[in-house]
Amino acid sequence: MPLFSEKVIHFTRQLRPDWQLPAGVALLYPYALPATMEALSAFYGKYYADEQPRIFIFGINPGRFGAGITGVPFTDPIRLESECGIPNSFEKKAELSSQFVYQFIHAYGGAKAFYGHFYITSLSPLGFTKDGKNYNYYDDKHLQQAVTPYILDNIRTQMNFGTTNKVALCLGEGQNYKFFQQLNAQHGFFERILPLPHPRWVMQYRRKRSGEFVDFYLRQFELARELGRG
Repeated sequence: MPLFSEKVIHFTRQLRPDWQLPAGVALLYPYALPATMEALSAFYGKYYADEQPRIFIFGINPGRFGAGITGVPFTDPIRLESECGIPNSFEKKAELSSQFVYQFIHAYGGAKAFYGHFYITSLSPLGFTKDGKNYNYYDDKHLQQAVTPYILDNIRTQMNFGTTNKVALCLGEGQNYKFFQQLNAQHGFFERILPLPHPRWVMQYRRKRSGEFVDFYLRQFELARELGRG
C-alpha cells in the first residue's frame, strides 16, 4: 500500500505543462526544477510518510512565491525552513498567504500536529500568471472553462490519497468557494464544504485583526475534525 507521501509525490511528477490556455495566460510549472522536487519530497516524506487519511483543504491554485517555488502549498522558502525544518537554497522571500497560514499552524500546535490531520492542496493543481503576476483560474471565464476538466481530475485523483467524503475546507469565501460548491453539487465529492477567509485577503485587508481570523480558523478546523469523525 503506497504511503500518503508517495501518492502526493507520484501525482506531482505526472503533472505536465501542456495545458491549452487562453492567450496571454502562462502556466506556473515549477516541478521541472530539481530543487523544487527535492523540497516537496522532503516535506511530504517528513509529514506524510504514513497511510493516515487527512481532511482536505482546497485553495485556488499555486502562486509564484509559495508552492510556485517550494512545491508545498502556502509554504514559502522561509516557512519551509523555519516552521517545517526543511533547509533549502531558495531565495528567502516571504509570501503573504504563507505568513498567515503558519501563524495559524503555530497556534494549532505546529506543523507536525497540523499536517498529521490535514492536507492542503488547491482546486487547480497548477497555477497561472498573466503579465508577470499571479492569476487565478476564475479571473477569466475562458480560463475557468479550459481548466475545469483538470480541476475535476485533480479532485478525484487526490481524494484517493486518503480522505473523508464528509467534509472539506475551502480557502476563499468568494469565487473559489462558489465554484467549488457548484462542482460539488454536480459531482458529490463531499457532504459539506466549510469556507474560510483566504489567507492573502486576511493579510492584505485585515492584518491587524489576524489573531481574530486565527481563532476563527481554529474553530472551523475543529468543526471539520468533528464532522470527519461523524
